[in-house]
Amino acid sequence: MTPEELEDWLSTEQSQSVGDTSGDGESTGHRSGRRIVEVLRTKQADLTDDDVAHMRKVVGYVHRHLAQRPSGDVTETKWRYSLMNWGHDPLKD
Repeated sequence: MTPEELEDWLSTEQSQSVGDTSGDGESTGHRSGRRIVEVLRTKQADLTDDDVAHMRKVVGYVHRHLAQRPSGDVTETKWRYSLMNWGHDPLKD
């Protein structure tokens, strides 16, 4: 997803309806999505070690969850919404 697509997605009710929440009420995936937007808008030369570590975490999450794809139409599933919070829409080519 582009930073703009992800930012738009994160503002939806569906985005905020999935994932485990911490004490502040925001899910881990939603918080990660906001960080992903920041990283994607950062020049590569300005990325920190923490930025790179976070994106490696994102790649690991996406790979694990893609392997757990449910059967049938996933268009309006928590599985898809969770992946989208992490910057990946499994329905996008």
